Amino acid sequence: MKMASITFFLLFSCLVTAQKAVVDFTHLKAIVQPYPNELEIKGSLDYTFILNQNSDSIFIDAQKMTISNLSLDGKAYPYSNSGQRIGFSAPNNLGEHKLFLTYIAKPDQALYFVGYDDDITGNEQIWTQGQGKYTSNWLPSFDDMTEKVEFDLSVVYDEKFTVVANGILRDAKITNGLKQWDFDMQKPMSSHLLAFAIGNYDKQQLISQSGIPIQNYYYPVDSLKVEPTYRYTKDIFDFLETEIGVPYPWQNYKQVPVHDFLYAGMENTGTTLFSDAYVIDSTAFVDKNYVNINAHELAHQWFGNLVTEKSGDHHWLQEGFATYYAYLAEKEIFGGDHFYWKLFESAKALKEVSDRGEGQSLLDPKASSLTFYEKGALALFILQEKVGARAFQNGIKNYLKKYQFKNVTVSDFLTEVQETSGINLEDFKKEWLNAKTLPFETIKNKLASKSESLKLFFKMEDISNQSNRSGLDFLSYFNKTTSVPFKRESIERYYLLFSNEDLKEIFDSRDILVRQMLAIKMDSIPINLKSHFEQLLEDRSFVTLETALLKLWFNFPEKRKEYLTHTNDIMGLPNRNIRLLWLTLALVTPDYNPSERPAYYEELLAYTGSTYNAEVRQIAFQYLTEIQALKGIGLAHLIKATNHHSWQFRNFARGLLDSLLEIEDQKNEIVNIAKQLNSSDLRYLKTKLQLP
Repeated sequence: MKMASITFFLLFSCLVTAQKAVVDFTHLKAIVQPYPNELEIKGSLDYTFILNQNSDSIFIDAQKMTISNLSLDGKAYPYSNSGQRIGFSAPNNLGEHKLFLTYIAKPDQALYFVGYDDDITGNEQIWTQGQGKYTSNWLPSFDDMTEKVEFDLSVVYDEKFTVVANGILRDAKITNGLKQWDFDMQKPMSSHLLAFAIGNYDKQQLISQSGIPIQNYYYPVDSLKVEPTYRYTKDIFDFLETEIGVPYPWQNYKQVPVHDFLYAGMENTGTTLFSDAYVIDSTAFVDKNYVNINAHELAHQWFGNLVTEKSGDHHWLQEGFATYYAYLAEKEIFGGDHFYWKLFESAKALKEVSDRGEGQSLLDPKASSLTFYEKGALALFILQEKVGARAFQNGIKNYLKKYQFKNVTVSDFLTEVQETSGINLEDFKKEWLNAKTLPFETIKNKLASKSESLKLFFKMEDISNQSNRSGLDFLSYFNKTTSVPFKRESIERYYLLFSNEDLKEIFDSRDILVRQMLAIKMDSIPINLKSHFEQLLEDRSFVTLETALLKLWFNFPEKRKEYLTHTNDIMGLPNRNIRLLWLTLALVTPDYNPSERPAYYEELLAYTGSTYNAEVRQIAFQYLTEIQALKGIGLAHLIKATNHHSWQFRNFARGLLDSLLEIEDQKNEIVNIAKQLNSSDLRYLKTKLQLP
């Protein structure tokens, strides 16, 4: 970091700290109205703040906004607007004051208009994402997490849509086709947890055991997917309230799927937004369900929302805790074997990183998600084992009650657990929080003491490391337990050491996930296992079916048409994994339905368009590239995708476009297609080519 940058950072930090000491913003009443055609939002705000000490200036974060009016205590008041913050002179008298302002924002992040750039009616959505993007892009607010405010948000929009936001819906009134939804919060929160979503939704309504209303939203077309998508929601809610020992702190809880969300989910206060890629049917539940994310985001309502980190140095207090309590909820639902093997999978992933010398401290604000989430969860597991379940739970309860609606540090948490347990935690802090390495053997030993199947696996692992593997009877170990994770790990690790007769016996197992691992590991299919492998096409798993179709198609060319006909009407997971593979295989199987090939190609091309989820589009782009058929409208879709709001998909599209530009014929076609697109679609391409 350059010295000038350090100086600015220190100055800004001092300003934030100084403001926090002298002024406290307590309440906001906001009315906002999005305008999708202009990609902007207009609003009016009534802030209440308390001036505790004399000060020169007060600041509110506001990114690239136009302020049309500002008044203090009912009178017009001078202000400054840097493009990042609004500033005004502090009033002379201490105590409570009222600030009113109106504004217009045209955000390039944190507020997203989706589905307004196509010809499809009914898929339009508007939604927000404050964490990491800053709510101050669409609402004058506070990027500093330590400024907690009670937000009451009203949203004005077309009455045909549904609006969801934090808090209780107190009122909704219609004027000239526009509807105003008034939401009320009763407790303060950080600005990044403020959110709203607008779309075409119905909802499922549940009530928790403690009486909290739970509202699960869904697209009307997905009414048959509500149960598998939100399966176990009430069980998770009731479990977490009991396990944490502190009542759910907000008025209600809502979950809303949105299109092309930036992450799997986001725990806005009482209003989780999540990717509609997790809206599934019962078959997909086996391969990709919402249970863990559901539990993770709900746990954040305590860890992150009720108590919030003071800074990134304490991020473990949010992500590690939400991850661990989500695993505990899964343990309640799926059993202890599932829980302990999940922890083992986390430990393996962290060990690989640690062995490369790339391990990170849990107190490093720049640590990876793997560290914050998985190492954080393992640290809490070890801590609970160290101090005992009762002391751990009492420490958690005291911590949450003492710091509710406040900001916390790691020391705050450890102090509470030390007091309830009477155990000094300096060694724990040194080994698990400060250290960059992972105490893998400690984890293994602890897991072996808790799980018989892991204990058996470690024994098998030790024997295989000490002896000639070919002389080890893996199947005998395999049959000593009913543990599905044990069987999957054994196949994944030792597949080549199983005989064909062993594999036949495993194939005869009816456990879907065990058979799935066989499908994944077996590339070359012996003729005497052909019929067994073909049976996988009947398993109720879209991952198994996709894998089996591809490998059977490769191994047995003479039966390709039969395999394609057998699977020609299956879509698969929300990412349409089977349909996309099927279309690709149909296109490269010369004698399969030749008259239908143009229709297959048009369908595969269509999946690259913005109508579909980014995951669907990415797979379609990949398949078309592999068969050298990415042309025409597909290239136009790719060019547009290089400006997509999801950075993961955007980076994929840019990487693919860069590789195509290295091929002269493809480059020429891209240039010709670019001439037909809007200038805004070419923002990235112009950095690569000299375009008018």
